[in-house]
Amino acid sequence: MAKLSEASRKFLQKPYLAHIATVSTSGRPQLSVVWVDVDGDDILFNTAEGRAKPRNLHANPAVAVSVLDPQDHYNLLLVQGTVVEMTHEGADDHIDFLAKKYLGAESYPFRDPAQQRVIVRIRADKVLAEPRAGDDGAS
Repeated sequence: MAKLSEASRKFLQKPYLAHIATVSTSGRPQLSVVWVDVDGDDILFNTAEGRAKPRNLHANPAVAVSVLDPQDHYNLLLVQGTVVEMTHEGADDHIDFLAKKYLGAESYPFRDPAQQRVIVRIRADKVLAEPRAGDDGAS
């Protein structure tokens, strides 16, 4: 298990989009753009049951995460990790939190009552690149 630096945790608090790579059940890579959050040394994202990401992660919890500063694409965070939890508990509130962070909306505007939201918790196994020292992504 790897620890995220303080700069990485601050970087993840910014409304920067992340790319999450999972492995499909056929063994092919699958890449998704997601909103992310941070909780201690864990990276969190929110999705819905029935989508490819949860199916893939139930079969293989290995992930890669890439987060870029939109103003400086060389200022980034790259992590290889493992999904350590997928939970429905608090997932509706979490997607509302992310909608506030990324859209400035009080609640998630694309909510589908037929979907069950899920929070995915990623624990870093290896941090491949971190934001520049002392740079919390405020460029």
